[in-house]
Amino acid sequence: MLKLYHGVTSVCSIKVRIGLAEIGLNYEDQQLDLQKGDQFDPDYRKLNPAAVVPTLIDDGLILLESSLILEYLDRTYNQNRLMPIDRATAAAARHWLLRCLAIHAAVNTLTFSTVNRKRQLAAKTLEEIEVMIARMPDPVAQMKRKDLFAHGLNSSYVTQALMHLRSAFADMGKALSEGEWVTGPEFGIADIALISYIDRLERLGFEGLWLAAEPRVADWLAAMQSRPSYDVEVRSKIPAQAAAAMRREGSEFWHEIDELWRVSA
Repeated sequence: MLKLYHGVTSVCSIKVRIGLAEIGLNYEDQQLDLQKGDQFDPDYRKLNPAAVVPTLIDDGLILLESSLILEYLDRTYNQNRLMPIDRATAAAARHWLLRCLAIHAAVNTLTFSTVNRKRQLAAKTLEEIEVMIARMPDPVAQMKRKDLFAHGLNSSYVTQALMHLRSAFADMGKALSEGEWVTGPEFGIADIALISYIDRLERLGFEGLWLAAEPRVADWLAAMQSRPSYDVEVRSKIPAQAAAAMRREGSEFWHEIDELWRVSA
């Protein structure tokens, strides 16, 4: 039995859960409460020294990094059905898997510079926030988080995030003009790899980032959200009340983000 350590709303965890559902794999659910800091538990850090999710264990083999986990699952349990056969299209799919690192960082930036920042500043003292950040094992990640808490949407990390997202949406739009899915007419691994990130931005109320310039991204997102895997691993697991609260709070920041988006064009 596959064992998955994950967070319910974690974008990288959602990505792997959707992949498992699409392939039709059952897994032992090891849910971590990221808000309480379960990811910093010493026993978990023996599995994942970076103290992030997800972590997948397959018969003693420990697998980290969501895009690599997706490719492993497809290759090991699905005869590579999610990877395009054509070598050029397969290369494009793998390029999207690689780009997910930058896309994830961008989505993380917009999440922590808006809703998460507001919530944690309201719930914790500055000293408590400093202690929380100090538990992050990566000093560069600590530096980024400190900057986001200090400056919010005025952080230079936000400028970088918008740059990466603009490039991603433009390339998605071009790809979707040539086929229903990101790498052509067939649904595949790149679609699974990207869904949780675009879904998070919509959940924050930031869909204006693509609606005007790249409307095909909206159609693709709707198609992804209509799949059974999304119902099972996202819609049924994230309480409607929590989803509504995130969108309501995120929408408070949309005007400022829209201005930054227009200036950075």
